[in-house]
Amino acid sequence: MGAYQIVAVGTDGSDSSFRAVDRAATVAADAGATLLIISAYHPARNTGQAEQALGEDAAYHVVGSTPAEEALRTAKERASAKGAGDVETVAKEGDPIEVVTAVVTDRKADLLVIGNRGLNSLSGRLLGSVPQGISRKAPTDVLIVHTT
Repeated sequence: MGAYQIVAVGTDGSDSSFRAVDRAATVAADAGATLLIISAYHPARNTGQAEQALGEDAAYHVVGSTPAEEALRTAKERASAKGAGDVETVAKEGDPIEVVTAVVTDRKADLLVIGNRGLNSLSGRLLGSVPQGISRKAPTDVLIVHTT
């Protein structure tokens, strides 16, 4: 049994976050660990226009999924292709920093993998970035992956 039992990674559906998922999947596969993929989202607003445009299919498209579900499906497929065995997903409404750190704490993850997007940008240095906030608040080891 490897040193890591649960490897967590956050995704927002961006190419950068999928590169972090790929790395986390490889680490989880090598350690024989569970991979926990986390996605935070904010609910869609003004769904009335979308419901009108979709007609009969509105319930399926508007109500049937959260904004994070497609990102999680894609991330899970990528993780499986990288050899991750046991893959779990969590979609939760809220701020990415708060959601990821809360899920990592609740699930007692041993390692959190995040991408570096935003760490080297001017706004990231002045205002902070999601990777920076997560790395400061994470209750566990953090692996920052070069994804940009």
